[in-house]
Amino acid sequence: MQLERLSIAEWADALPATGTEVFHSPEALSVLDDHAPGRMELLGGFKGDRPTALLPVFVREPVVGRIVTSPPPGMGVPRLGPIVMPASPKRRKREQVNQRFAELVIEEFDLGASTTLFSMACHAGFEDPRPYGWADFDVGTRFTYRLDLDGHDPEEVLSNASKSLRREINDARELDVAVEREGVESLRRTFDGTKARYEEQDKTFPQSWPYVRDLYESLGDRARVYAVRDSEGDFLTGMTVLYSDEDAYFWQGGSRTVHEGVAVNSLLHWRVVEDIVDDPPMPSVRGYDLHGANTERLCRYKSKFGGELVPYHVVETDGYRMDLAKSAYERVLR
Repeated sequence: MQLERLSIAEWADALPATGTEVFHSPEALSVLDDHAPGRMELLGGFKGDRPTALLPVFVREPVVGRIVTSPPPGMGVPRLGPIVMPASPKRRKREQVNQRFAELVIEEFDLGASTTLFSMACHAGFEDPRPYGWADFDVGTRFTYRLDLDGHDPEEVLSNASKSLRREINDARELDVAVEREGVESLRRTFDGTKARYEEQDKTFPQSWPYVRDLYESLGDRARVYAVRDSEGDFLTGMTVLYSDEDAYFWQGGSRTVHEGVAVNSLLHWRVVEDIVDDPPMPSVRGYDLHGANTERLCRYKSKFGGELVPYHVVETDGYRMDLAKSAYERVLR
């Protein structure tokens, strides 16, 4: 296998039709290239002319050392990481391709060096981080919730949700409110609301409006904004959803909003579920990734939807040096 750097066009040609997430798309990566700190490197492992593995990384080189991440921090990208696509479906061949590609990436960026920091949150379809563990990186597991909607009616899915969520959605349906797909204006309202929510909790919201707007516009049909409005047409709350070829992903907004004594944020999520079944942007979309299964407070709410708890892997430089790096990054944000 040889390692090559790819252009966006070459990346698009090499990307498989399945097994990727929305931020692997060339449209999303182009926006990250414009807005994320450092430089983007699109890596491809090739056997002859055939791509067998892909990985986008973002590289920063301060005065001393190097920081290599996938995804870049602070951009609202929950997962990215490698895509492995061997010619043979056999397990042994897949492991060989995965291990060799990991070795080439580690060697290319000298990821094991004392002056290099590496952090990678892999997409849920990447199953084998062992080569990074064997190279003395810390390997951990995190989780997301995914609703499988393939062949299901929304009301059938709702019947599998918790009693309290069903009650909340049904109560919101009785209100004189409307949930609609809208455009950039509601995207901005959703962004502002999300930023305000972070500030209320004394947290820094690192994403900028130009980045959020550019991502929405670049993704086209792969991004939708949902808004709840009252009987007077006033904006109550909104939510942004992004789409890969296979799944919808909750991205921004959807914070708890009470109207006439009823929380309406769950109604937003359920409109997304209904659209995945009845009006998806692509016919291949069949799941809803709710995100946020690693925070206890969020889990108490999102587990109510009855989705499957799906693991994904995180690879990082060993703990002590990574803790120092995270502290320095937080100081920069402040």
